Amino acid sequence: MEKTISYAKENYSRFMQELFEVIRIPSISALSEHAPDMVRCAEALRERLLKAGVDTAEVMSTDGAPVVFAHKVVDASKPTVLVYGHYDVMPVEPLELWVTPPFEPQVRDGKIWGRGADDDKGQGFMHIAAFESMVVCGSLPCNVKFLLEGEEEIGSPALTTWCEDHADLLAADLILVSDTSMASLDCPTVTCGLRGLAYMDMTVTGPDRDLHSGLFGGAVDNPLNVISRIIAGLHDKDGRVTVKGFYDDVVELSDHERVEIAKRPFDEEAYRNSLGVGALAGEAGYTTPERTGVRPALDVNGIWGGHIGEGSKTVIPSQAHAKVSMRLVANQDHNKIAELFKEHVVNVAPASVKVDVRHSHGGAPYMMSPSHPAYVAASKAIEDVLGKPALPFFSGGSIPIISKMSALLGAKALLLGFGLGDDNTHSPNENYAVENFQKGIETIIRFYGYMFS
Repeated sequence: MEKTISYAKENYSRFMQELFEVIRIPSISALSEHAPDMVRCAEALRERLLKAGVDTAEVMSTDGAPVVFAHKVVDASKPTVLVYGHYDVMPVEPLELWVTPPFEPQVRDGKIWGRGADDDKGQGFMHIAAFESMVVCGSLPCNVKFLLEGEEEIGSPALTTWCEDHADLLAADLILVSDTSMASLDCPTVTCGLRGLAYMDMTVTGPDRDLHSGLFGGAVDNPLNVISRIIAGLHDKDGRVTVKGFYDDVVELSDHERVEIAKRPFDEEAYRNSLGVGALAGEAGYTTPERTGVRPALDVNGIWGGHIGEGSKTVIPSQAHAKVSMRLVANQDHNKIAELFKEHVVNVAPASVKVDVRHSHGGAPYMMSPSHPAYVAASKAIEDVLGKPALPFFSGGSIPIISKMSALLGAKALLLGFGLGDDNTHSPNENYAVENFQKGIETIIRFYGYMFS
């Protein structure tokens, strides 16, 4: 293993320059005019993987942006790791806020600056560098596949179907992903959970037209009043969601897991001040890190109707609208939760209005136990490199394709991210610390050694 790590260190500079070549390609999946850049980036990654030592590498078409699939067989009898990442990036606007051009990467203040430096070209490239190092030094202990997609930033619309059609091709014992972050190098974490999502659209309809509030007020139910009452009743006094059956499938963490979560430093006052709020709120009986990572949540994302322009217009609106998102945790099914939510709204709505509730989109949650062998191996590798074992971290965000691939392949996903909270992913001046990039490569090498020794 030490020979492999020495090779990686000797080639850090070259690895970075090769990463820069990929960052220079403006592979923005959200903008159709960049479709040629998506193909160009996929082809560049295919060539780089071939140089790194894979047996085969292909750019394969989907209903959207192409995917890059590569495979290295060491011994068919040995386990297989599927490395997942994405080469598409977010749009760069507002462009005037960038200190340096987003697709002209450079190192400044110990950081790589450029769109995709962290999310996910920089983190994904760590795996290519680690893989090359192990191949060259003859220390690759298992078979490895790469799946690099080009639509993660727009929800991976084509990938689910593509994966279902190519499940045999993707068969693996473990999915390895670096598209997440850790608390810091001084407090390393491994993401063990991602919340799922059920997103709902609500419309409440009352009279068949807007009415004069003076002539009809007090006699006709106002859809805005009704939808406000429905929303106000979605939580009880303890901050729990009142939808019947909402918590039925929630997996409760053990006392040990809660203790592990509590080990991560968290300054509640600083957190509150950073948000500009006078007090924090949420489900009673849980800490803020638990509320945002391992407990489900329901939030109204928008509410509108009637007159919202300048001046006054005294009307009872015909319709009122709201959008609601529910973040879900392990064992909760977004389709089931969506149906429970719909039933709840229909049941509490008065006969004076009609309600239309639709499940806009969603995704399943994901969880890996800190006792899983992959987590244990990752924690050992991190302790070797950073001097401290990793703590489990449960992210409040969602990466729906992770749970879908895990279920499809029957394999757990290890979320071994090295990004930091101030890397400005999705924002101007995205960056990725050179130290994180380098230590990420070494950690990945050591992970393979511990996992498959």
